[in-house]
Amino acid sequence: MLYKNIYNEFIKILNKPRSYIGIGVLTVLILTIEFALKLDGNSILSFVTSSFEQTLNFSGKILNGNLVAFIIIQMLIVHVPLLIALVTGDLVSGEAAMGTIRMLVTKPISRANIILSKFIAGGAYTLLITLWMGLLSFYFSGWLFGKGDVIVLNSDGLVILKEADVAWRFLSAFCVSFLSLLTISSLSICLSVFSDNSIGPIVSTMAIIILFTIIGSIDISAFNLLKPYLFTTHMASWRSFFNQPIITSDIIESILVLIIHNVLFFAIAVLKFNQKDIKS
Repeated sequence: MLYKNIYNEFIKILNKPRSYIGIGVLTVLILTIEFALKLDGNSILSFVTSSFEQTLNFSGKILNGNLVAFIIIQMLIVHVPLLIALVTGDLVSGEAAMGTIRMLVTKPISRANIILSKFIAGGAYTLLITLWMGLLSFYFSGWLFGKGDVIVLNSDGLVILKEADVAWRFLSAFCVSFLSLLTISSLSICLSVFSDNSIGPIVSTMAIIILFTIIGSIDISAFNLLKPYLFTTHMASWRSFFNQPIITSDIIESILVLIIHNVLFFAIAVLKFNQKDIKS
């Protein structure tokens, strides 16, 4: 019964026009960035590397598919949460708004499993978005620009990663990115349980992300104590795979924090949904 309910929930997502808005917007954004870099990417890149050219000699094809993929992830990963929340924030509140929630709870399945099926369906949609972003950014960029070494600029300086050492880093980065976006999906579904309209959970999800991001960017002692426990602090942990050397402990910590947030959001959603009055 749970499997059937998960399937039905995913079909509901696919039948909503807004589900394709995220895929469409993501496609347009990625293709726009790629073709813009194809037309004038070398001049942009020379502006970034000009400060290093006095001490370093760059040779070969610097602007390649691997670098373009890194640039795309860096630019879009902060915007994708809105596309996720736009769909998952409607999974429970949409049922309440349409009045179908009463029919839903009369099925021979527990309320906890109803919420679980919505979390899994939301996670499947999040995975679809992540895979599509990976396909367009990594594989299409590789076809358009060719492959090569990756030059990454971080707080410690310039890191050059060999082409043969890049594929597994991108795969790991997309896995952690998926976990980060799954946290957004879980948060929006959790907030959706508390609302009877679709706008509230979507706006609330983005407001929480903005609030946590601001807290994470301000250097205040009180905020510094909170930063390690905010999921937004760990959403950029995918970049750690492009450091040299990779600090595994930091990545594991980020993964654990994100998993804990997902479990917490699910538990809150189940508790609230079990108490939800469907008669009013």
